[in-house]
Amino acid sequence: MPRVAAWSCLRSGNPAPLREVDRACADRELDPRDRGLVRQLVGTELRHRGTLRAIVRYFTRKQPSPDLVAHLHLGVVQLLYLERVPDHAAVSSTVGAAGETCGSSKGPLMNGVLRNVIRARREGKQNDPRCDLVDRDLSFEHPIFRDPDEHPHLWAEDAYSIPAPLMKRWTKKHGRDKALALAETFLREPPLSFRAVKTERSVVKAELENCGISAREGAHPESLVTDSSETGALTATEAFTEGRITIQGQAAAFAADLLQAQADERLLDLCAAPGGKTIRFLEAGAHVTASDVESDKLMRIGESAVRLQLAERLTLVTSDGAQEIEEEAFDGVFIDSPCSNTAVLGARPGARWRFGPQSQQSLTELQWRLLREGAGKVRSGGRLVWSTCSLEPEENDQLLQRFLEEEPSWSLEGKHLILPHAHSEAGPYDGGFAARLRRK
Repeated sequence: MPRVAAWSCLRSGNPAPLREVDRACADRELDPRDRGLVRQLVGTELRHRGTLRAIVRYFTRKQPSPDLVAHLHLGVVQLLYLERVPDHAAVSSTVGAAGETCGSSKGPLMNGVLRNVIRARREGKQNDPRCDLVDRDLSFEHPIFRDPDEHPHLWAEDAYSIPAPLMKRWTKKHGRDKALALAETFLREPPLSFRAVKTERSVVKAELENCGISAREGAHPESLVTDSSETGALTATEAFTEGRITIQGQAAAFAADLLQAQADERLLDLCAAPGGKTIRFLEAGAHVTASDVESDKLMRIGESAVRLQLAERLTLVTSDGAQEIEEEAFDGVFIDSPCSNTAVLGARPGARWRFGPQSQQSLTELQWRLLREGAGKVRSGGRLVWSTCSLEPEENDQLLQRFLEEEPSWSLEGKHLILPHAHSEAGPYDGGFAARLRRK
């Protein structure tokens, strides 16, 4: 049953529930259509969790158990965000899933809450931010969300499903309007960005259109964009299997360009998985050592390089940072650091609910180690690119400023912070930070 599979992903204890979808579906032998529904249910719950919490809080007299809350969230997802699911099916399937996992005695509670949501739901907006759903032409007859005048950041958590601490940070750095625009961007799954390899993108675009896949040009000069639902069809095309395209976000492509890889250079790509930037450096004719802590991810980088006919100059090393890298003097080092992912919350929606002071402290400690180790592998006159999928200053500018203050033999040559653009046809739909440093 897809609803039970989705519920098991949310209750699995995995900090990234979307990673549980394939396992949960395989355990229940679900067909491709049901697998797609499970992924949609889990992803939508994560992207709208703040709103779902506010709704369940309003329609229940006392807080239900976490198991029941997860079922209620999935039920409300179907009532508000999945247009193809009729109300009666959303209610009956949620009651059935709760009965299967939590006992039949919970049915009346589930049924009552979901029926009350249906009765309170209204078509169209009421022009009251406490009642209106941000990304749907729906509202509630009574205020559900906290008052934006009294509690602006808590209201944003209710209405935009961005944790209040993140909204507070973004408002301080970018201003309220841009912070809300970011939050709205992350309510939706982004389109799929991919890149033409050793081929003009106009040629690839025409080839894909002949296969029935509609694509448009992205903001990066080599990028194309299609709907995320086309992923399976895209990877089945000859353009993919024969190595004329590779899947890569546009912010990641811009970050890779910042290294300015040249033919015959020796480059180190730390934290290389999933390997899109490694491929970019190989395309330029460089000899690349790709390092990652997980050997299975490194194997997939190798498989991609073989598919794209670029494996000749690739070396794979399983390493936690640069500790196991024997070579000492690379022309360039690229560090795609583990981070909070706050620039890609559309694609990785669960990361917003893991953000907090403790996680940030452990991340910045790891990032500092990686930066120091990577810098130690750069030859005199060489360069290093620091890249994250984060919008947070302590992972980007502040970290680099500390490094430059402690290491006067290094200088900053250039940097960029990319914000995703949900309403742009070209994108980019992912964001990120990248900076290039030079060893004097």
